[in-house]
Amino acid sequence: DFERVLTRIVEEVDRFEPGLVFVDSFRSVAQAALDGGGGAAALQRFVQRLGIHLTSCQATTFLVGEYTSIDSEVNPIFTIADGILFLMQSLHRNAMVRKIQVAKSRGQAAITGLHTFRITDAGLQVFPRTLTGDSSEVSASRDGVGARLPLLGMGTRRLDEMMGGGLPKGYSLLVAGPSGSGKSLLATAFLEEGARIGEKGVVAAFEKSPGQSHSPRLEALVDAGHVGVIDTRALDLSIDETLFAMTEMISATGASRVVIDSLSGFELALAPTFREDFRESLHRMVAVLTAQGATVLMVSELEDRYTDLRFSPYGAAFLTDAIIVQRYVELQGELKRVMAVVKVRNSAHSHALCLYDITAEGIVIGAPRPEMEALLTGHPRPSALLPGSAR
Repeated sequence: DFERVLTRIVEEVDRFEPGLVFVDSFRSVAQAALDGGGGAAALQRFVQRLGIHLTSCQATTFLVGEYTSIDSEVNPIFTIADGILFLMQSLHRNAMVRKIQVAKSRGQAAITGLHTFRITDAGLQVFPRTLTGDSSEVSASRDGVGARLPLLGMGTRRLDEMMGGGLPKGYSLLVAGPSGSGKSLLATAFLEEGARIGEKGVVAAFEKSPGQSHSPRLEALVDAGHVGVIDTRALDLSIDETLFAMTEMISATGASRVVIDSLSGFELALAPTFREDFRESLHRMVAVLTAQGATVLMVSELEDRYTDLRFSPYGAAFLTDAIIVQRYVELQGELKRVMAVVKVRNSAHSHALCLYDITAEGIVIGAPRPEMEALLTGHPRPSALLPGSAR
């Protein structure tokens, strides 16, 4: 019965004088006592007396048990306990996802919502759901108030000019374009420019790891310690797990430039259950990283469409402060690449379409082509605004 169970626990606690007490499984202990003739009222008295005794012994007690949400509504242990942690797991399309919730933490504010965790050889690894925030400096700039933010070089002088001098510090930039258009090369140049002036970077490469990217320039940055690499090889990632790794590396290295390559690879690396709210989670991730003072460059794979102008398959364009779009066009029987700066918030950037080439030295951007129009439609033609041009 309850008296015998309570007596046994009290004797052991008095005997060892522990700082930590674990009762596993407490639900089994309570159920056995109930089966022995105790009722609900006896269970409540037992829980109260146990709590009082363990508290007087200055012992921190963990009562472990298998409970459902229905149990939590009627079981007296949930009213007596100072803290309640719910651990749950779900299987979705062969992906095992484990989550933890702080349902109660008496006397202190806990982070609400579900947090993902993994069971590793080292134990339990929790990835807390980071709350969004924003620095006052970045907020003031985005609202058009306060001092102008420092401008960061992109590693290509012509691109800096097109962006109105560079990318404002603490901004998020979306580089969108089709396969082979040089998005990753542009991201590498961004990290290289940071290394040149003593700024460290962080890269989360979901397409290929830096060692498999066939980019000696990026490998050199990593080998020299200028760029840290986020491990994205784990299966069934969550946004919070990736964000936790990024914020930890930023704090440890003082990195100020972050590259995510690419969003499509990122989505595929996530467990299926996290893909449903990918856009909302992406918004929270960008907000947290920029609030830390990082400048974020995200690469987005974009299929060339000449019937509409899109910047991201996730509708994520509005989440970013700046957008660079890369496209393929056909000119005089040749396939050419064209680049444009779509937006840089609170900046007088160029609206010109510029052809560019990918060389051994990197991206080389040419002058604007005002003599041509309708480049993005797939049917370019001489501009009617120039003297001597004809449609």
